[in-house]
Order: sequence, then structure tokens, then C-alpha cells
Amino acid sequence: PRVIHSILNSPYANLYNPENIYLSEHGGGAGNNWASGFSQGEKIHEDIFDIIDREADGSDSLEGFVLCHSIAGGTGSGLGSYLLERLNDRYPKKLVETYSVFPNQDEMSDVVVQPYNSLLTLKRLTQNADCVVRVPLPLGPAARPGAGAAHPLPLTPGWHLQVASVRKTTVLDVMRRLLQPKNVMVSTGRDRQTNHCYIAILNIIQGEVDPTQVHKSLQRIRERKLANFIPWGPASIQVALSRKSPYLPSAHRVSGLMMANHTNISSVSAFPLRPGCRCALCQRLCVAELILALGGSLVPPPPDQAWGTEAVSIFL
Repeated sequence: PRVIHSILNSPYANLYNPENIYLSEHGGGAGNNWASGFSQGEKIHEDIFDIIDREADGSDSLEGFVLCHSIAGGTGSGLGSYLLERLNDRYPKKLVETYSVFPNQDEMSDVVVQPYNSLLTLKRLTQNADCVVRVPLPLGPAARPGAGAAHPLPLTPGWHLQVASVRKTTVLDVMRRLLQPKNVMVSTGRDRQTNHCYIAILNIIQGEVDPTQVHKSLQRIRERKLANFIPWGPASIQVALSRKSPYLPSAHRVSGLMMANHTNISSVSAFPLRPGCRCALCQRLCVAELILALGGSLVPPPPDQAWGTEAVSIFL
């Protein structure tokens, strides 16, 4: 977290999309422990791959992935090893290239378990990476700003120079983010035992929108199965297009609002009971007996009848 916060407070903060920066909920790292980073990857891989899948869906022609990490610490080695394995399983036909920072054998390290972290990571680099670029430590003058000589690249026939550009927010980006659980205004939690699904969805898209983009976005959402609908109803997303208000300034070119009916709302303020749990039945019996006792105390008994104990039958 300290490294991420230092990057966000540096001049390079604008190079990264804030939605693609992940911080763990407990606010800590792996503690220079490969096993800790690998085990945490098993718990948080869904959140990380939501970011990766979002960027992969937004690309026109995905060729591969580039991983920059260190093999000496805990997060870069443990979590990096787990991501390499999952990337091969999730995208088996895509290339994976890594820029791995290797420790220096001639100097002593502050991390005692550095050799073990490196050894465990090397196995994943050998089996799950298509190309590994070794970055040795210390980095030397090459890591300092302004180091090295800059030479202009001559134009040759058949060469095309790449121009850096920033892609605009598309309708697909907005509709995909509306389906993410973190953007829902109701916190319902995740129930892995119950397969919750949508009953109906209405998306209101505001801004400069082409109807053909909406149709392509709905096709991509249907192909990727980003929204699960009820099996006994129509699996469709209704879309309403709206223009921007001339009186209210808006910083976004395209914005969206989703109104959905989801079965997960049933878990809000619910009292889940385990199978065979009789606590609710016992509580109801106690309340019913209390009602009878309080109600009977208001009615005086007949003169010829004394107070005694009676059996009360309650039918539920």
C-alpha cells in the first residue's frame, strides 16, 4: 500500500486508471512471504480478474499480457505466481511476458526468505510465462531519470511509428460497470450457495450515444454472460437513450444509470436460518406465551375458580 500511495502522489499518477488500482481490504501486503501472497491471491482473484477482464473486453484485438514484478518480496513473487497460473488457465492462447526484477547475489538482503521466494517464483516463470525479461539489481544509472542518450528513430519504408492515445469512454464501458457489484447502491453481500440472478434491467444512457454502439454492447454482454437472468423470463436489457441537459454541466461524455430487479435483494435485513434450526420456533413460542399471559392478566378470574396452572396449546 505504501508503494501504491507513493505512486498516486507522484507525477506519474495520471498514467494509471484509478479503477484499475487494487488495494486489499485489510490494508496490508504479503509481508515478504511468498506463501502469504499466493494464498491471498486465491481470495482476491475475482476482484483482480474483474479488472483484467474489463480491459480485455475493451480491447479490439488482445494479443497478450505484460507483468512487471519482483521475485524477492512477497506480493510480486507470491501473488505474481498465482496470477501467472490463472492467466494461463483463463487465456490459454494469449502470450504472457514478464519483466522480473531479480535480486543481486553479491549483496546481503534484508529479506531472510528472499532465496525461497525467488526459487518458488522461478518455477512459475519457467512453466507459465512465454518470455521473461530479467531486470537485475541494482538497476544502476539506467533507472535514473534522464539517463542514457536519446536518438531519433529514422523513418524507413514499411515502419509505422506508434502514437500514444487515450481511448474515450464507450457505451460498453458504462454498461459493464453498471453490472459490477461494487457500483450497486445497495450492499447485499455475496451468497455463494444461492445462484441469484436478474429479473429485469433498465439502463438509462445519457450523452453522445450511437444506437449501433448500444446494440454491439448488448451483444458483448450476452457473449461474455456478464448478467444472469431468471430462466423463466426474457433475458434482455432494456436501454433508454437520453440527451445531456443544457442547464447542468457534465464532466463525462457518456454516463449511465441502471434500475434492476435482482433476487439478491431478498438477503437484505434477512435472518438466515440453518437447516434444522429451531431458534425461531422457540422465540415464537415464548412471545405467544407472553401474549397469553399478559392478555389473561387483564381479565379477572371467576369467583368460584382459583388461580392455577393450565396447559396451553399453541398451533403454528
